Amino acid sequence: MQRFATITVIGRDKTGVVARVTEFLFEQQANIEALEEQVTRGQFSMVIQASWKMGAKAPATLKRQLNALGKELGMEVRLRITEPGSKQRMAIMVTREDRCPKALLEAFSKGQLKQAEPVVMIGNRPDLAALAKKHKLPFVHVPWVDRRRGEKRVLEILDKHEVDFVVLARFMKILSPDFVWRYKNKIINIHPSLLPSFPGPQAYRQAYEHGVKIAGVTAHFVSMQLDEGPIIAQESFRIKSGMTLKQIVAAGQQCEAKALLKAVKLYLTKRLDVHWGVVKEV
Repeated sequence: MQRFATITVIGRDKTGVVARVTEFLFEQQANIEALEEQVTRGQFSMVIQASWKMGAKAPATLKRQLNALGKELGMEVRLRITEPGSKQRMAIMVTREDRCPKALLEAFSKGQLKQAEPVVMIGNRPDLAALAKKHKLPFVHVPWVDRRRGEKRVLEILDKHEVDFVVLARFMKILSPDFVWRYKNKIINIHPSLLPSFPGPQAYRQAYEHGVKIAGVTAHFVSMQLDEGPIIAQESFRIKSGMTLKQIVAAGQQCEAKALLKAVKLYLTKRLDVHWGVVKEV
């Protein structure tokens, strides 16, 4: 039996960081499954997927040692452990539209997503607190007047609840690259268009104004670039002659929950790998 972990390292770029972290993992008899690093405008970011045999050090000890290494390097180092056979801990981020979060929580209630458990709902508005309460889920309202402060608070909440992956269930705010990197390929978003067409806001309006005959929605991993993340699932519908913008939005909203639920199921039941920006089942 093995214990798996994700390690993120973020801070100002400097030499020797990769060597120091990988050397530490070697000393802990860890196996590095995957490693990705990049430098953007002087900021260094690295994500490592590692595994240990079950007889290795306790997670608390590893976290303490990695924290000490992070302080020594002047870097933020985080460790997320995935226990074998344990359920994936999911956070749902929302604004005020309830169709997608309702579909997710109802799927959990019906036992359709047995590989995971929702542990917290976070909203930049308080509108869906009652929905969370109905499903006995903690709800945390995080105002988004200042994105940096908002993201800092959300990261603290995710860390407190030991969240493994995040679902943006029509969360109507853009997350910064700093936030996304900490959960690389672990944030699933639903976008109201058939990407790569019509990225950004007002996607249904853009489809309406361009007179497209087939529209749809896309569930994808969130990446550093807006609405350009690897695609997991899509749903489409035909736009009939004479349909109003309101009717197009209504048709699209019916697809949103279906595509998002399909993406979460794929994420949980298949091992999804992202290769050159394309999601593949392995």
